[in-house]
Amino acid sequence: QVQVVESGGGLVQAGESLRLSCAASGSPVRFSNMGWYRQAPGKQRELVASITSGGNTYYADSAKGRFTISRSNARNTVYLQMSSLKPEDTAVYYCNTLSASPFPWGQGTQVTVSS
Repeated sequence: QVQVVESGGGLVQAGESLRLSCAASGSPVRFSNMGWYRQAPGKQRELVASITSGGNTYYADSAKGRFTISRSNARNTVYLQMSSLKPEDTAVYYCNTLSASPFPWGQGTQVTVSS
């Protein structure tokens, strides 16, 4: 069974950058369409960015121009480079497949952006 572990979050000032990592184990994810999601307090989990097995990407409007999703099939890892962070980006960030049957959700990584 695939397990995902997110890391790289932290407390930053507005305008700064962070790079999140999602390491998968148990099965190669290179054939999976993967996404980064986030959940802010009191809000539903939302898809922020995704990348297909072929490398095509999608970004939510809130992430366009600031976030970049990428993957390393050799490392079985998906990344989210976040720049020009805003306080409204504060949330727990998760990664998972876009499949209707997702992997077990990881613990996520907390991103807190102060103004």
